[in-house]
Amino acid sequence: MTRRGRYPFPPEQGFVQAELTDTTRSGGPKILHRRTECAGPSHGSDQRDTRYALRDIRFRTHWSAPMKIGIIGAGNIGGNLTRRLTALGHEVSVANSRGPQTLTALAQETGATPVTVAEAARGAEVVVVTVPLKNVPDLPSGLFDGAADGFAVIDTCNYYPQRRDGRIAGIEDEGLTESRWTEGRLGHPVVKAFNGTFAEDILSKPLPAGSPDRMALPVAADDEAAKKAVRALIDELGFDTVDAGGLDDSWRQQPGTPVYGLRAGVDAVVNALAEASPERTAEFRG
Repeated sequence: MTRRGRYPFPPEQGFVQAELTDTTRSGGPKILHRRTECAGPSHGSDQRDTRYALRDIRFRTHWSAPMKIGIIGAGNIGGNLTRRLTALGHEVSVANSRGPQTLTALAQETGATPVTVAEAARGAEVVVVTVPLKNVPDLPSGLFDGAADGFAVIDTCNYYPQRRDGRIAGIEDEGLTESRWTEGRLGHPVVKAFNGTFAEDILSKPLPAGSPDRMALPVAADDEAAKKAVRALIDELGFDTVDAGGLDDSWRQQPGTPVYGLRAGVDAVVNALAEASPERTAEFRG
């Protein structure tokens, strides 16, 4: 494995990208992972514990103007993303399976707009799907009708066959990665992110770019434009990212892998991805 650096964007934008390359692969080297991080100075803040303090940590870049974001699922991850993204000034619509009337408290707390699942993606530039994997096929047809041109879909879902989802043949028998299976049910390319993140870390762990203890999250997708947009959003939320490849590589961040649940920086995440095995552990087989 070798690592090299380059500028993926014009240098004046202040980003440096590092790549993890497998030089032992037959047929020539293959880039396994990349990272992009701000090379500029840290903006420093010791107020990271509440939604209101987090308003002072706005890791804005020149392309990260406020966006319209739809969140489908208001559990631990969906709820805390709603809190952070509204605190950063984004226009958030949030939905769950029980209806907008059950989201009144979250809406009052955050300023997000409670909507039905069918309405969540309307006008959205980013849509977050964060529901139990077994419920993905039950999402309504036309889910993304009315979404903004070029919208990105973030998939946070995980496959828990023994304790929640039951056995899914496409994943177990056909060898599809969890996000490839999800993408097929949604009918739109997805970006796999936040699936191994502890929900509380979304509120308590963000740090400015360049901070030595900044956590990094793996991000996998085939659509490079969507991946770039999601990585920029995650950077704004206060986390570094590591490019974990395409969806067919996303088994490296599924449950039971070294990076799943890892609270660490870029180098540790890169190493954990490289150490992953495609074999599912017994706990995560149906």
